[in-house]
Amino acid sequence: MRARAAGVADGLITGRPEVADEVEAPERPMREKAGEFLRALPWWVRVLAIFAASRLVSTALLLGFARVQANNAWTLAHPVYADYAKIWDGQWYYIVSQVGYPTTLPLTDAGQVAQNAWAFLPVFPMLIKGLMVLTGAAFAPTAVVVSVAAAAVTCVVFFRILRRFLPASTSYFAVLLFCVAPLSPLLQVAYAESLFLLLIAVALWLLLERQYWLMLAVLAVASFTRPGVVAFALALALHWGHRWLVREREPFPPAERLKVGIVAVATGLLGFAWPVVAALATGRLDAYTATELSWRADYVGYGHLLPFTPWVQGANWWVPGGAGIVFLVVAVALFVLLMLSPWVRRLPLDLRFWIVAYVVYLLAVFFPQSSTFRVLMPIFPLLGALAIPRSRVYRVLIVAGGIVGQFAWLYICWWVNGYDWTPP
Repeated sequence: MRARAAGVADGLITGRPEVADEVEAPERPMREKAGEFLRALPWWVRVLAIFAASRLVSTALLLGFARVQANNAWTLAHPVYADYAKIWDGQWYYIVSQVGYPTTLPLTDAGQVAQNAWAFLPVFPMLIKGLMVLTGAAFAPTAVVVSVAAAAVTCVVFFRILRRFLPASTSYFAVLLFCVAPLSPLLQVAYAESLFLLLIAVALWLLLERQYWLMLAVLAVASFTRPGVVAFALALALHWGHRWLVREREPFPPAERLKVGIVAVATGLLGFAWPVVAALATGRLDAYTATELSWRADYVGYGHLLPFTPWVQGANWWVPGGAGIVFLVVAVALFVLLMLSPWVRRLPLDLRFWIVAYVVYLLAVFFPQSSTFRVLMPIFPLLGALAIPRSRVYRVLIVAGGIVGQFAWLYICWWVNGYDWTPP
């Protein structure tokens, strides 16, 4: 007879159980017991175990960089973990939690809008502030706990989404990829990314379940957490169009058409809600966009936001002489090919609609620089496609690449080394 032993590493890396030969009989009982124990665990415990193990790696890397961190604008040399987790945008969230937003926009010596707190939406810092009042804890550890908790629940929701169309082993591996991705240290610092990813994951789950009103409530919170909810309106428009096209084989009654249409329009309005709040509070119509544009002024100077021009500007800035435009065209073409690949086509249409809509949104408004990889985090459903190949070599290499990528990203973007122009 042949015995099966489903070890965690083999199940995640290979996607198939290990088969033991008779010559391995002495090892078989222990491995069988381990496999039986793991199979007896609830699925969500396994997901959280993957997340917890991955945090050991990311925490070790963050602590390693903190140990060699010199004095900088945010901390003294060799900061403790909590202080190191609050640098960069974490400091802006701290400011918002303590003093809120300016009613008068700060200006540069040249009279342009300077960088200020209006670029950072209120749900995350106000949640931290509320917990600080309730618990008496400081900002940094509270923010880290919220980020870690939100990331853990995101993994659980992500797994449930994937299990609708992928085998369990592939879904677990996709969660592992999410947890060890190069930017996964952001899941445990004072940034709003974890909370936003959780809200997007829940919204996508509700979209797949066609719970449109509940989805709208989630998106209402997300619209004040991070920019990008307006992309969900485009995804919903694509969802509506597809359902209308296939209405002969999948009913799409008028009442549901109206519901989806209302939710799509409302989501689009929510995507512009924070700029409206900023305008009303400051008395300046372009308060939010002018604030956002101040972050790219060091690259291309001050100007106005013209949709779909930032990437052209960025391409010309990073690679002058027209070659940058070639790189941009190639990048867009590669993305199109990726979306048409067999792996990605295994994803449900609604997930693909979200990925395409969000990338179109970024092409419309975002200026490419070192934060580009961070703002790409909401297209995490693509990890479901990357988890499909079952090759042991592929899976080992992609996990190892993610961990090496974490080190590289922390070195380039998080660690402060003198004058730093590569913010995370």
